[in-house]
Amino acid sequence: MEKTFHRLYETYHYDIFQYLYYMVKNREQAEDLTQEVYIRVLRAYDKFEGRSSEKTWILSIARHVAIDWFRKQKTVKQRILEKFDWEKEQIRDAGPLPDEITMQGEQVAAIYKALDSCTVDQKSVVILRYIQGLSISESAEALSWTESKVKTTQHRALKAIKKCIEEFNTEEGYSHEEIQSKR
Repeated sequence: MEKTFHRLYETYHYDIFQYLYYMVKNREQAEDLTQEVYIRVLRAYDKFEGRSSEKTWILSIARHVAIDWFRKQKTVKQRILEKFDWEKEQIRDAGPLPDEITMQGEQVAAIYKALDSCTVDQKSVVILRYIQGLSISESAEALSWTESKVKTTQHRALKAIKKCIEEFNTEEGYSHEEIQSKR
């Protein structure tokens, strides 16, 4: 099992980390969640039946780890907001982005902002399809969905991203004609 685990780790570590990093937008949190994925892989490897590829199986586990993390964050935020004294203070959502975004400029920030306009499912599809390079059928396996659902979710995600980027360009002062000429 040790050799198998080492092979899985070496083969898929970067893909898993990258997927989680795009999901949570925080390097340290992505590293922690990657460790959680491999803990779950260790616990469940003997149940892996080989009906899908190892990569899609591990990405499926990563997706569930990310969803669990988002649920936990939502619960923590709700507790904080319930205890917050609204009359004395004002909350401002700073929406911190990873250090890499600020260094890479406005276009990367626009892409991250556009990804944030997507649901968790839409974000998962975009990352798997366009960043991880999985096919529609591989994405369907990783998400335990039908290919039709992947296609529909991908279409909706791309619409949301396009709308967000157009809004960003409008905020930055680009005219509709300038945006169209860049295409």
